[in-house]
Amino acid sequence: MTTRTADEIKEEVRRAYGQAASQFVDAPAQASCCEPRAQASCCDSAGTAQEVETIGAARLYAEGELADLPESVTEAAMGCGNPTAIASLQPGEVVLDLGSGGGIDCFLAAERVGPTGRVIGLDMTPEMIKLARRNAKKVGATNVDFRYGEMEEMPLPDASVDVIISNCVINLSPDKDAVFAEAFRVLKPGGRISVSDIVTHGQLPEAVGGSVMAWAGCVAGALDEEAYLEKMRAAGLTDVAITQRVYANPEGLVDASEIQEALAKMDPPVSVDWLRSQLDGKIASVTVMARKPEESCCPS
Repeated sequence: MTTRTADEIKEEVRRAYGQAASQFVDAPAQASCCEPRAQASCCDSAGTAQEVETIGAARLYAEGELADLPESVTEAAMGCGNPTAIASLQPGEVVLDLGSGGGIDCFLAAERVGPTGRVIGLDMTPEMIKLARRNAKKVGATNVDFRYGEMEEMPLPDASVDVIISNCVINLSPDKDAVFAEAFRVLKPGGRISVSDIVTHGQLPEAVGGSVMAWAGCVAGALDEEAYLEKMRAAGLTDVAITQRVYANPEGLVDASEIQEALAKMDPPVSVDWLRSQLDGKIASVTVMARKPEESCCPS
């Protein structure tokens, strides 16, 4: 298969999520039946047909957390976990959300850090920034700031953030070493990171790994679980630990047209049923926590 460059992968991801955001910005009344349902499939846990049909934030968050949020926030949610649930956010803290999308985790975090705290949402998709800022006005979130930028080069000063959260986004980056290095840089000493993300267990079939659609759908960019954790450690983060692991439902992945085209071109041909069986038990949503070490001594 043709190898994509980092810029090509980013552009495809930006296009896919820009289209998803535009449905809420341009035609919010019709948004719930379209892209968010399709995007959610890569991150759904295996379950009953009724559970798989659940879309948006209802898949991942407690009902009470969503009660005061509009549909343009809840149904635009495309994550694979609830990182704020274990981040132990405290009043007055500064929180950075990598790949903030429509803003759901930012708004939940903003409630926890309160008026003395601050939440920064970082996203590389202009349409998502537009949607998130519109949503902030709807919910009256005055302590949230949405910024355009890439997580490989975060537009933030050194040691300026108490907590980093991210929800099914780091797997989309073609340079995860840079992401974790930047996370380490912007965290304050003693700061922590709590991310939900997609990882793999074992080698994925070539038909998935080579697909740009799979990058946009959270899969082709996913690392083996141990490799993911090792990249966090290599960046200098400590106390790296998985606190939750849920295996994903592979059903939606094999429906992508580009994957089916790839299967048809393989010699010998590969069936959809075979691909589905190869994905079973190999893709998981995990929640990972880590910490930046405290400074060992004070400047003289």
